[in-house]
Formats: sequence, structure tokens, C-alpha cells
Amino acid sequence: MTDFPEALERRISIRARPQTVFRFFTDSGRFARWWGEGSRIDARPGGEVLIQYPNGVQVQGEVLEIESPRRIVFTYRYATGIPADGSLVTITLEEDSQGTVLNLRHAFSSAKIRDAHVQGWRYQLALFSKAVADEVRPEAAGRVDASLAAWGEPDAGRRRALLESSVTSDVVFRDAFTATQGLDDLLANLEAVQTHMPGTSLAREGEVQMSHGTGLARWVARRADGQPLGRGVNVYEFSADGRIARIVGFWEG
Repeated sequence: MTDFPEALERRISIRARPQTVFRFFTDSGRFARWWGEGSRIDARPGGEVLIQYPNGVQVQGEVLEIESPRRIVFTYRYATGIPADGSLVTITLEEDSQGTVLNLRHAFSSAKIRDAHVQGWRYQLALFSKAVADEVRPEAAGRVDASLAAWGEPDAGRRRALLESSVTSDVVFRDAFTATQGLDDLLANLEAVQTHMPGTSLAREGEVQMSHGTGLARWVARRADGQPLGRGVNVYEFSADGRIARIVGFWEG
């Protein structure tokens, strides 16, 4: 094999478990969602790697090593043959408290070729992180709705069930009037809301916007008679398993 002494290295944290992240290296549909329509990967030693960029540029390669869900190594060579000797991509995954840390090493025959790929990998890893995080998007809206519904639920048991289905046990909540740490602390705050502001409810307005495991949702608070009490927006940080780990609320006006 050609010697590749010059390497660029990048590291990115992704809010998903390694098993979820690694699917993008073993499933051609997900691989194409990252790189572009027509891209594919045969996830076995000797398997084909084909990257079809949206601008028509094509990269061909071969899987050299694969260890699910921790490591994949493949060659990377432009179909035009520039550079003729290609390059070598090594990706390893490490699980951490936030989800997964992806380590990229792309090795080349020269520093000049290496440096020409730095910005490209900044962009591609951003696309990758967002694509992986979007795996939990179908459940995000439901979890946001459940967490908001808990504010207006008069039954303590149902309040707990709503939150346990939508947030982590160590969930953090912050807004202009509340600062809680953990599920039980948040539940105690919601009990106080029922005591001092009975009948108050919160509901989402519009779609949940998602990017890299962080969500944005507008909401409206209403009194018991249905009249608006106020509006605002919440920022949600999701855990690696897709539940809400942190909520920061902003009241309007």
C-alpha cells in the first residue's frame, strides 16, 4: 500500500450512541443521506465505497477494516485519479456521557493535498452530525409535547408519567422564574404551579426545529379559562437516547 505520511485529524461529538452512529457506515441509504444521492457502501473488508457528491464529483474506495460499532478504515480516491495514489480514511467511535465522539484521520501522500481537504471535512462532519441527530427527530416533537403537557396536568401520577417518557432523570430546567435540577425537582415545581396557578397549561405552537441534537419550539401558556397567559420559546438539548436532557425557556414580552 502507498505510504500516507501526512494526515489531518478532526474530532466531533454527536448526541447518539455508537450503534446509531455506525449505521451510517453499514447502510447505504444512510451513507447516501450523508454524502449525496447515489453514494453507497458495502460494509465488509474488500467492499466497495462510492461517494457521489452533489456537484458530480465522485470518489471510489475500498473498505479495508471494519469493527462494528467502533472503527472503519477505507481508501478514498477521486474517480479522476487526482491524486493518483489516493488517500486513507480511518474513523473510530468512542462512547462518552454525551453520546459518541467521532475521531477522523484522513492520511495523504503530501501536506498540500491534506490541507486542501481541511475545510471539506469541517463541512462533511457537520452534515454527518446533523444526519445522525435527525435519526431521533420523529420522536422529538412527541417528547416536547409530553414535557409541555406535564405543566398543566392536575394528576400527579400522570405528570410523572409524562415527564418520565420525555426527559432524563437528571433533566435541567431554566427560565426567568424557575431553576430545577433533576426529575423530582422539576415535578415539585410543577406541583407548586398547580397550587398557585391552577388550570394553567402549556402547548406547542408550530414545528419543532432540530439541529445536531438541539431543538427549538415555540409555546403558548393559557389560563384555566383558555385565555393566553404568555408566549415564549424553549431550547431543548436531547440526550444520546433521544430524551430531553436540558430545557432553557424564554418568555416573550
